[in-house]
Amino acid sequence: MILSRLSDYLRQQRRASVADLALGLDASPDALRAMLGTLQRKGRVRRLDGPRCASGCCKCDPASLELYEWVTPGS
Repeated sequence: MILSRLSDYLRQQRRASVADLALGLDASPDALRAMLGTLQRKGRVRRLDGPRCASGCCKCDPASLELYEWVTPGS
C-alpha cells in the first residue's frame, strides 16, 4: 500500500478508525499503524482518544477504538 492512498482516504473521510481504514483500503491494521506513525511524525494526522468501554469487558476490537484524524494546515 502506498502512503498517498492512505493520505487520500483520510483526507476525504477526515476521521477514521484503524478498523475502518483496514476495511476501506483492504490492508492489515498493523501495516496501517506503521504508515499512520509516519504520517503522524510528519504532522499530517493525529491520533484521537477513542471511546472507552465503560464496562471494561474487553470485547471490542481495539482497532475499532483507535481513531485518527487528518490534520489540515493551521488547525
